[in-house]
Amino acid sequence: MEAVPAGVPLFPMRRPCPFGLPAAYAEMREHAPVRRARLAGGSLVWLVSRYEDIRALLGDARLSSDRSRPGFPSLDSETAQLATVPVFLGMDAPDHLAHRRMFLSEFLPRQVDELRPFVQSCVDGHLDRMVAQGPSADLVTSLAMPVPALTIGRILGAPEGALPRLEQLSVAALTHRGTEAFEELFNFVREIADDAAASPASAGAGMIGRVLREYVAAGQLEMWSMLATVFVILLAGYETTAHMISLGVLTLLHHPEQLTAVRRHPELVPQAVEELLRFLSVGELAAVRIAAEDIELRGTTIRAGDGVVLLGAAGNRDPRVFEDPERFDVHRSPGRHLAFGHGPHACIGARVARLELTVVLTTLLERLPGLRLAQRIPHDAVDYEAVLFGLKRLEVTW
Repeated sequence: MEAVPAGVPLFPMRRPCPFGLPAAYAEMREHAPVRRARLAGGSLVWLVSRYEDIRALLGDARLSSDRSRPGFPSLDSETAQLATVPVFLGMDAPDHLAHRRMFLSEFLPRQVDELRPFVQSCVDGHLDRMVAQGPSADLVTSLAMPVPALTIGRILGAPEGALPRLEQLSVAALTHRGTEAFEELFNFVREIADDAAASPASAGAGMIGRVLREYVAAGQLEMWSMLATVFVILLAGYETTAHMISLGVLTLLHHPEQLTAVRRHPELVPQAVEELLRFLSVGELAAVRIAAEDIELRGTTIRAGDGVVLLGAAGNRDPRVFEDPERFDVHRSPGRHLAFGHGPHACIGARVARLELTVVLTTLLERLPGLRLAQRIPHDAVDYEAVLFGLKRLEVTW
């Protein structure tokens, strides 16, 4: 293992609060935009913190997403396990695009737009339940987690009768984590796939049945690869959006003048969603790569085999791109934020996430005009240690 130079910081760096970024991000961005850091296991990575550098590198074929490459940086045990999972997120061209296209149809604009009535129904139903059991509730388990879980279940093609179980398993996996919770969720996906494979003619609409018919049956994709990819899409499809819902509501409640503006002008909600995505950057640590070739960047040589972390959160607050970037402002013109990445590996579910966030915030603010925090956010309610930043609970009242 490469020796760790003196003064190299430990990474990931802890956020000071739900809305703030590590102070080192601004210092790096200005004075050391390409700098070394060490992971908990001792290995070294390069941190890239300026917007234009991050955006350029996300489209640079010299950076590899192939997690099976020796030395690929792992931020925690869960991401380390992805090294053995054959999914397009961990592939490079040309395999990446070929596999990505197999799972893309359900995320095209028309298909996503057709999801709106379903998402609205989910939001209405869970708000009905929350209000009936109120007047206080944990917004995380009552709304923020269930809606994305049910939406991604619909996309995957889970039978209507199985959706309540999917909701239960998803909330358990995100709340408790642990191997057992994730195994139960994976087994749920496998059951749906097994049923669809056993009766392909009767398999309903959705990604699982379609991919089985079009690619697995044709011998273009192995069943295990399909299951692994669907499972990763399921996790990514609900966890990031669930965190954005709860953190988004908390952010609005902590900025009353911005909340008032959105209440008075609901047409601002889509713009507010973009600003929340920029401001919060819950998936800031998703852009982890390894250099396949030497790369010269701002006088620094990133050697082939070096790990690289592209700090999207730091880029999303780069004053070279965003005026007064530390300020949360729902009137900000929708910008080129990096919340969904950029380039070939940009998030395929971005349109779904935007739809869910827009429907949730619009409905929540309309139905609960007195929405407010029930108590001060306790320190242990914030998941500071997670790769995907979020809240474990959010007690609200109305």
